[in-house]
Order: sequence, then C-alpha cells, then structure tokens
Amino acid sequence: MRLFTLSLLLLGLSAARAASAPAATTAPTTPAVARPEPVWQTKLAGFDELAYQQAVEAMIATFERETGKKLVPGPKRRVGLKIYADSGPGLATPLPLVKGVIAALRKRGFENREIFLVGLNALRLRMTGYLPSLVSGETPFAGNPVYVLESGRFYDPLWFYDSPLPQRFDPIFAEQQTKGVSPTSTKDEDRKSFLATPLFLDSDFWINLPVYTDHPTLGINGALVNATLWNASNTARFFRSPANAPAAVAEMSAIPELRQTWMFTLASLQHYQFIGGPFFNSLYTVSEPIMWLSTDPVMLDALARDRINGHRKKSGFEVLDEEIRTLEFAETLGVGSTKTKTARIIPVD
Repeated sequence: MRLFTLSLLLLGLSAARAASAPAATTAPTTPAVARPEPVWQTKLAGFDELAYQQAVEAMIATFERETGKKLVPGPKRRVGLKIYADSGPGLATPLPLVKGVIAALRKRGFENREIFLVGLNALRLRMTGYLPSLVSGETPFAGNPVYVLESGRFYDPLWFYDSPLPQRFDPIFAEQQTKGVSPTSTKDEDRKSFLATPLFLDSDFWINLPVYTDHPTLGINGALVNATLWNASNTARFFRSPANAPAAVAEMSAIPELRQTWMFTLASLQHYQFIGGPFFNSLYTVSEPIMWLSTDPVMLDALARDRINGHRKKSGFEVLDEEIRTLEFAETLGVGSTKTKTARIIPVD
C-alpha cells in the first residue's frame, strides 16, 4: 500500500506557498489561525520511580479529564510505547518514565503482556536496560514484550513510505533495517521504507516517548523523528542532505493511520543534548525536572529547539541551521504548530 511520495510533499509545499501569495488584483486576507493544542507541563519531584509514577499519573489524568479521551483497553486490548534508545546509555528514554506509564496503563485495565515496547536496535536496547542483561538475564520489563524493529519481524510489505531516494551508504543507527522484508526487486527495495505496523495496526493506541538531541541533518531529533525514521526500515538514505530527511519526517508523520492511533507524546527533559548529537556526549547534556505531554509533536519539538538554541548560544555555538525545515514542513502538512510564542502551556500539579 503506497502511502506518500517525496514528490507529493514537494508539490504540496509548493502549492501551499503559491496559495499564500495574494493575487495582484486581490487584497490580502488574514487566514483563520487554529488554536494551538495544549502542552501540559509538570515539574518532577525527582527522577526516581515514585516521582515519575506520580507525575505520569497526574498528567494522564489531566489529559483524560480535559480531552474526554480515556486510556482504557479497546477491541485489540493492546497499547504500544515507542521508546528511544538509539543514542545509547545516557540519552535513552528514562526507565522510570516507562515504568510510570506502564503503571498508569495497568491502573486503567491493561495487563503487562498487553503493553509492548517498540525500539530499533537490539544492542542499544540491551545497553540501555530495555532488553535482558546477557550476564544476569534480568530486565525491568519482564512482563512486557519488547519489539526490536531491526529483527525485520514487524514490517509489513503492504505498508511502506515510497520515495525515489535510493540507499547508497551504510545506515545510521540501523544496520539491518530491511532484514526480513521481501521486496519485489532490489530497485523497489531501494525506494521503499517499510513501516513498523504494531503501533498503528495491532494496538488500540500508542504513546511516543522520545529523548531530545540536536541532529546535523534533521535539526531536532525528538518526537517527530522517534515516530517516523526510527520506526521504519531503509531510512538512512534520507540523511544525504538536510533537504531529504526533513521532507521524509514530515510526510511520514502525516500518515493518517499512524496519527489516528497516536494518543500523545510524553517527553521528559531529564536529559537532552544541545550539540554533538545524536551521539551521546555528556559535556553537552542538560537536565531539567520537567515533563511535557501534548498531542502536538511539532510544538514539543519547537519548544525543545528553543531550549537547545538557548544553550548553544550560552556556550558560544551557532544555533541550529535555520535552513533545516523539518518542523516547518510538518506544520505545512497539518501535523502541528511551530509557533512557540503562542504555545498553550498548562501547568499540572
């Protein structure tokens, strides 16, 4: 099932720019501005399991009350958590955060075996504690299935993102991204990125749990990227220039099936990196006891971008390349808003 193509995005962006330009004989009009989605924010009392469990429960309860959406089992009785571990130890989704989310879901009727975790690389998942230790065999998620996308078991040949950009170099963070997929030809394989289907086909809903870093070709490695490029095969081909990866992230984040089951993004600022990413470098990491929850991943990424740029300026570095338009492309496709000055940040006690 062909979902989107890069050419469609470029055509759509061109059309959007053309539509925004007033005709010579017509007075410009002011378009209606949609009210931005709220960003719920809480201050963590600490980074231990109890602090996270209390904060997560408060955030989810507020979300349910304000939106009317309940995080309860549906017909499929399954929920997915998209974690991030691809920068390795030091910049992975905090384990206490994930355990807090699982506790909140169990309170609402899910069992451990019905709450699955999705990550990309087995080695990094093991190094960050999500897969059992090879020494002790122990894991904090013994009852929760952990899906390793690079195993190739979770891609469906009928669901793919189609782009004419072939893969011509070794993948970044994804050494075996296409393993297990049976394409019709090598040429077809080069232009397809197969989507990991458990999040949008096998679950009632899913929750995005990213970590923030800067990225040389994406600008921001966060909510949008965790849900798209780190959730598909054959995506390293997009990193050849800052024009390719942003377009792919924007289009993939706009896939209706993915968005329909995407409940929200929950991001902790326990640790994020403002330069040198996505590879972990402790010299450039920051920690804040803050957690965000929103259905607008673009706004969350834009808020993180502002913070990252602030730390870069303070440390004497250039701000993120303004030519990298990942968030702006996603905004054009209706995924969210980049206008942080109008953000509706709502504190949660």
